[in-house]
Amino acid sequence: MSEEQPTQGGVARPTGKRQLTGVSTTSTASYEAKQAVPAGEPEESKANKVAAFIPEVGVELKKVIWPTASQMLNYTLIVFAFLILLTGLVAGVDFLAGLGVEKVLGSR
Repeated sequence: MSEEQPTQGGVARPTGKRQLTGVSTTSTASYEAKQAVPAGEPEESKANKVAAFIPEVGVELKKVIWPTASQMLNYTLIVFAFLILLTGLVAGVDFLAGLGVEKVLGSR
């Protein structure tokens, strides 16, 4: 297999399991942006982080698409039907296994 990395429009494409020497998948800028605490800046206190968390939760909850009442009813009925089906399946397997055990142990 060739060690050369094919390009498509000047952009490097992955070659498989091995990464070619000298080819970086992460730029310095993106690596520094992912740092937990940027260099040179003081770390926030835990109280500030907790206080900032609460408003962020509110912002995220506003993005949620909540189901309508009819959707919730449908989802609830589907879940109950599935539970009844699985309960019947497990009870049936248990009953048949019990009959098999009784037949094996009772024949002695």
